[in-house]
Amino acid sequence: MSLFLHSRMVSCALKRALVRSSSCCGVWSRLLQRPSRGCVSSSLHVFDRDEIRQKLRAFPGGSVDLLKQDSGVAVLTINNPSRMNAFSGSMMVDLEERVTQLEKWADGKGLIVQGADETFCSGSDLNAVRAISNPQDGRKMCMFMQDALTRLLRLPLVSVALVEGKALGGGAELTTACDFRLMTPGSVIQFVHKHMGLVPGWGGAARLVRIVGSQNALKLLGGAVKVDPELGAHMGLADGVMEGSQGAGGTGTPLQRAEDWLGRYVEGPAPVIRAVKKVVLSGRELPLSEALRTEKDVFGTVWGAPANLQALASKSKHK
Repeated sequence: MSLFLHSRMVSCALKRALVRSSSCCGVWSRLLQRPSRGCVSSSLHVFDRDEIRQKLRAFPGGSVDLLKQDSGVAVLTINNPSRMNAFSGSMMVDLEERVTQLEKWADGKGLIVQGADETFCSGSDLNAVRAISNPQDGRKMCMFMQDALTRLLRLPLVSVALVEGKALGGGAELTTACDFRLMTPGSVIQFVHKHMGLVPGWGGAARLVRIVGSQNALKLLGGAVKVDPELGAHMGLADGVMEGSQGAGGTGTPLQRAEDWLGRYVEGPAPVIRAVKKVVLSGRELPLSEALRTEKDVFGTVWGAPANLQALASKSKHK
């Protein structure tokens, strides 16, 4: 199948999913939620999720932990410190399951993705990679992780990757599956795939082009460039640099400062914040006519709703 034909099919599938109903909630639940068993047909691939899960669970180690807070901001932690938080096979399954939990979290507004012990993520655990090095299993793992990270990016939550230490390979790809990236002093984002004789396979290249442009993406991928906070800010890959714990950026741990940074974008009622994310997502992924239709539908869910009526009563427009 030609790339052009495949792209047309993906576009048509996405459009059909979005216009199937005039109810925004129905539209987005169909677009974002996936069956938990059997053969899965998403806007990206058709694959047997259970088969891939079974293969990946054969390579255990580490975990992906989720903490949902009363503030409406969740923290997703990549936790495998002995391997620089590299993804084992079972951690890939963990990630997909945590995304499913977040898709069902109606009160959520924001998400911070971090690594344990001041290191973000060093990509895939090489023990698992060597064991599934044949092309067929590699493609299955690729489909599974592309789907999980695409769903992560499409969550109706404003997400930020808190990059401490190193974000390498698949870890660099994971940062691109968030809406924003914050880097701490001394941290590095590096797409090291070339050194492994590979290219990104978890959707990181496509997302990187949208973030920094094709020329910068080619530089970062072709040169395996080490992106420090200064270069990241210059290219637009980093949306902020966390100062030292007692610096001008405020006090507290990097996670606390990331929560403060994110707070300005998730302040307010959850339905409104989630609606903001949905209209931005539709504008990014859909043709203009379909994005406008989706925006109308989302607008209809908040017009006359409690937050809108309260704002009208308090005359808060010009505050």
